[in-house]
Amino acid sequence: MHGAWQGGRSAAGRRIGRDHKLAVVAEFDSVGLRYGTGAEVLRDLDFRLTGGGFYFLTGPSGAGKTSLLKLLYLAQRPTRGRIRLFGKELSDAPREALPPFRRRIGVVFQDFRLIRNLSAFDNIALPLRIAGASEEEIEGPVREMLAWVGLADRASAPPPTLSGGEQQRVAIARAVINRPELLVADEPTGNVDADMAHRLLHLFTALNRLGTTVVVATHDVGLIKATPGARLIRLENGSLVDPTGVLKNPPPEAGRS
Repeated sequence: MHGAWQGGRSAAGRRIGRDHKLAVVAEFDSVGLRYGTGAEVLRDLDFRLTGGGFYFLTGPSGAGKTSLLKLLYLAQRPTRGRIRLFGKELSDAPREALPPFRRRIGVVFQDFRLIRNLSAFDNIALPLRIAGASEEEIEGPVREMLAWVGLADRASAPPPTLSGGEQQRVAIARAVINRPELLVADEPTGNVDADMAHRLLHLFTALNRLGTTVVVATHDVGLIKATPGARLIRLENGSLVDPTGVLKNPPPEAGRS
């Protein structure tokens, strides 16, 4: 899979200034989140994600996992506390300042969020085109990614003609094609069989070995067991379970190489 990212990185990576791997990609300091006037859905979150780390976000349904991911990919602002991403304080940053940071993040949404009138190929190619890659630089990596997720023969198919599992694979391919610095995935294997789930996990770990920090929200214990060295972030009732303090103060060697 290295070739699939090499083409995208050559054009797109230069444009977003990835000079080095950051020691800390994300830092949450006493973060709380509430929607409207209701009770807080997340409270007093204190943790750091090291550059090149692999994390599984776990916890019961309703614990706040999706809300935490939204904070990570800048779709939601915290109600209180501070969030630093890529070394920058972004909690109060103006909206127009966020797109350059969002382009450094790949997101796999639970509901896919594919563009209905674009083919599978064009959905996957979208991040590369936004980053300014030429069509010559796009063709090879996108074709290779389609083959990797088992959709080489569905390149021209629009999302409404794809099954749920096929749409999920397109969404994952789109999220990783541009070799993001941070990959955030919300239940990315929920609509695929076990064999494809492990194939997709291999895609995430290969990307991680290239330096991407990966955060995967999942209930799949099998995926967690299949990823030695990954760290667990567990939420319960909106609070972080970190009895050893390792998420708040990770050791220098916590990141994967």
